[in-house]
Amino acid sequence: MNLELQDKIAIVTGSSRGLGLASARSLAAEGCRVTICARGEGTLEAAATELRTASPGGERVLAVVADVSTTEGITRVLNRTIETFGGLDILVNNVGLAGGTSIVDTSDETWQEAFDQTLFPAIRASRLAVPHMKRRGGGSIVMIASIWGRESGGRMTYNAVKAAEISLAKSMAQQLAQDNIRVNSVAPGSILFPGGSWSKRQQQDPEGIAEFVRRELPFGRFGRPDEVGAVVAFLSSARASWISGASVPVDGCQSRSQI
Repeated sequence: MNLELQDKIAIVTGSSRGLGLASARSLAAEGCRVTICARGEGTLEAAATELRTASPGGERVLAVVADVSTTEGITRVLNRTIETFGGLDILVNNVGLAGGTSIVDTSDETWQEAFDQTLFPAIRASRLAVPHMKRRGGGSIVMIASIWGRESGGRMTYNAVKAAEISLAKSMAQQLAQDNIRVNSVAPGSILFPGGSWSKRQQQDPEGIAEFVRRELPFGRFGRPDEVGAVVAFLSSARASWISGASVPVDGCQSRSQI
């Protein structure tokens, strides 16, 4: 299937590894010009090298060191993208962080950090992206949320911020349809990749994680980042022209929700 993404311009936040890099990889493979960004220069450059090696013409990948949880950081990413590629068609909001434990033991500061590192970057990036998409006649915004934004599970703060991202995507989809801008969220389940939380838990407690896989994952394995990246590319494309306001689980039937 031709996704008709050749020469589309995309930004993927938090894209030096994991789901962000997988999304950037899928978009680049379909012919997009892609901006990736992260706070760590070393891991970002390694990701950029990989994408440039795989892409026809290294000039199609832009790497920007930035903290997109700040207004200054995401503004730098947007401005560099426009300066380099001349516009914007696709935004993938991927950054996120959530800590804490119980309601009694989780401080205001931890709650605030969860929203500052997850929801507000998506709000700010989308606010900056929309005018550029309007000028190009439309676009696509994808939030990387979680199945734990659709139903109970995971850390309490993570539940809250991911549910907020799904709700934000739905509201934005309704607002921006008149501008031919589609907004969707992707809800991954448990995804395994080097350096990720599941990889660390697997190293710390291999027997416990093996039991988790047997109990919770019907296919008997973790998901892969590329399985999420492929859905991101599809939702970003013209082939998904009648999909907006949706939250799409990519979880191998891990979640229990019927919607």
